[in-house]
Amino acid sequence: MAVNEQMLQSIIEEVLREMGTEQQAPVLSAAAQAGKVELQPKGEAKQGTASDEVVIALAPAFAEFQTENIVGIPHDQILKEIIAGIEEEGLKARVVKIYRSSDVAVCGHDAAELSGSGVAIGVQSKGTSIIHQKDLPQLSNLELFPQAPLIDLETYRAIGKNAAKYAKGEAPAPVPVRNDQMARPAYQAKAALLHIKETEHVTPGKRPVEMEVIFS
Repeated sequence: MAVNEQMLQSIIEEVLREMGTEQQAPVLSAAAQAGKVELQPKGEAKQGTASDEVVIALAPAFAEFQTENIVGIPHDQILKEIIAGIEEEGLKARVVKIYRSSDVAVCGHDAAELSGSGVAIGVQSKGTSIIHQKDLPQLSNLELFPQAPLIDLETYRAIGKNAAKYAKGEAPAPVPVRNDQMARPAYQAKAALLHIKETEHVTPGKRPVEMEVIFS
């Protein structure tokens, strides 16, 4: 059954009422503010040859059909911080969009296989992130950040830095993450529905597309 914008919004609001939370339901409309980043397709993403690159893999709806993460951090700010973290370590960021799946592990692993360094970062629209490496199994990873509501901009920057360190052959300490046992139940409905919305934009079999990132 197709799930439209209005139905999703109504379901979220009803679930939040039943949970007794005062959190505002996320705005899911594709007509929402596009933010301050534009992704321009450059063609099919090719295998990288530069050992000083880290590929950032964005899930299908990122910065196009969704424009902020689960707690309202704009996608342009998230992307800026990840890129800044990579560049602080002296490496370069290359951005691709993954279309064949909305799963963060698939996004990260596909990008790692394209990365000249063999290291990549996967980011879902709701904010869940992963640092992956090409010689690891898809369901394994270097670092996973599953609690999107607890990831702030400082953490996204640290994710970029750690990915770059792995790419240089270093063994950095894992990025510190906050832990809140109430975050999962409080945001579970939002997370599930935002993921459904992302998955609507999956195109099975479509190859990764390299993106030119334009911040305004």
